[in-house]
Amino acid sequence: MQQKHDTVSQMRLQIMWNRLISIVEEQAITLVRTAFSTSVREASDLSAGVFNKAGDMVAQAVTGTPGHVNAMGEAVGHFINVIGRENIHPGDVYITNDPWKGTGHLHDFTVVSPAFHKEELVGFFACTAHVVDVGGRGFGPDASEVYEEGIFVPIMKFADRGVVNAMLIDIMRNNVRESDQVIGDLYSLAACNEVGQRRLVEMLEEFQLADIENLSEFIFDNSYRATIEQIAKLPKGEYTNTMRVDGYGAPVDLAVKLTVKDEEIIADFAGTSGPSPLGINVPLIYTTAYAAYGLKVSLAAEIPNNAASLKPFKVVAPKDCILNAQRPAAVAVRHVLGHFVPDTILGAVHKMMPEVVPAEGAGALWNIHLSARPTNGQQADGIDLHRSEILLFNSGGSGARPGLDGLNATAFPSGVHSMSVEATENVGPIVVWRKELREGSGGAGRQRGGLGQVVEISTVEGHEFHFNAMFDRIDNPARGRDGGEDGQAGRAYLDDGTALQGKGRQFVPEGRRLVIELPGGGGYGKPEARTAEAHANDLADQYLKA
Repeated sequence: MQQKHDTVSQMRLQIMWNRLISIVEEQAITLVRTAFSTSVREASDLSAGVFNKAGDMVAQAVTGTPGHVNAMGEAVGHFINVIGRENIHPGDVYITNDPWKGTGHLHDFTVVSPAFHKEELVGFFACTAHVVDVGGRGFGPDASEVYEEGIFVPIMKFADRGVVNAMLIDIMRNNVRESDQVIGDLYSLAACNEVGQRRLVEMLEEFQLADIENLSEFIFDNSYRATIEQIAKLPKGEYTNTMRVDGYGAPVDLAVKLTVKDEEIIADFAGTSGPSPLGINVPLIYTTAYAAYGLKVSLAAEIPNNAASLKPFKVVAPKDCILNAQRPAAVAVRHVLGHFVPDTILGAVHKMMPEVVPAEGAGALWNIHLSARPTNGQQADGIDLHRSEILLFNSGGSGARPGLDGLNATAFPSGVHSMSVEATENVGPIVVWRKELREGSGGAGRQRGGLGQVVEISTVEGHEFHFNAMFDRIDNPARGRDGGEDGQAGRAYLDDGTALQGKGRQFVPEGRRLVIELPGGGGYGKPEARTAEAHANDLADQYLKA
């Protein structure tokens, strides 16, 4: 009878675990549906999750990015420490965009809300989203200190017992270029947490629970044990990898050593290049988020992501390294190097477990932040002439896999979507003339690397724009694996042939078009091993130049 009772209890806990995941997914979808900026409602550049009373992540939404999710998992503890448990009340909402206690740069706001049931604290909901503007220099890599990059909001109360901090809203409104979008997104973040809280209370009442402590213990015990079992199967030892990327003004070398032990894996980034004088530095919280993702996705991908399943993956980096930037380093474009961390990790995993992980891919998103203005200094009237801040996400090709071709124009490792052309054109005076796969950009191999894309943009008549380039793999293309060829490097230029830089603020006059050719992923295996049928399909699909 006891065994039957235990089985029923286990099933009940599993049902509640699934219910938690559905709650945080509804939380994330609420944010997508209520957000003002295209980076959230079109690209899902966000995260959402539920935490126990200690501030440990119990479940995360599937919708969202690994950098946001895993960094948010550490951030909630910072909120609890700063706010103080004695100051946590029903109706509170907390906020920050602190790069070192949030998700790595000022453009990401993390919002945390305590959840109460029958006047007792039962946990926290947290979410993160990228906003279109935080003032300062705008979203780009040209700053030399974080102070130049925009408004810095330390951990504080967005709402105190249900009353919104009007002073914070006023300060934000007067320090950003797109105040309606930014303020709207902050309210959306708070609203999605509120939805999570309501659904959690409904769940507690339905299952007659006082809190989720017993459930979180069940989730953590099972997740940790499953992860340890996976690690136990791995060959013990040390495995290293290095990767060179473009950087800004000088190339950057990323280095990692994986030490595989019985119950943990340590990723040590000693040997990585030192800090940059410009805004491509990465706070350790973001490096840790993507390093843990690279390890987990390759070694324990089927285990749900939570505090316990992440616990065996330890990440260290020297303070004099670009992946452990110290305040007040400029960090606005931390995602570029951060998105290369998983591929750096996977290169070391490949030496431990051949024929498992893919070749290198394009990695970093090719983000473009456009500042469109009327030409000749004319004033915007909101009818024919406009001032707009416009953010676009574009993805290159992912690396070929041991048994499959790479994915075309796919954001690995971030997983964000590309904004639709129609939605992008709707928020500012621009025209996207071309957005198509870049023929021949995937590296040749037994399995072909994924293709990048070509995007061509101009303003409408009467406008010009500056843009902040955040591109990489122009000088250092994605490397193939096991005899596969490198993917094609990226390019940025005007339609008259004028070459542009891969990073930094640049100008596109009225009548000219910006053209970006995104890099392709590396190939896997020797090209001569590719089947004739696969090659013929590539030609028929125009993936290769005839």
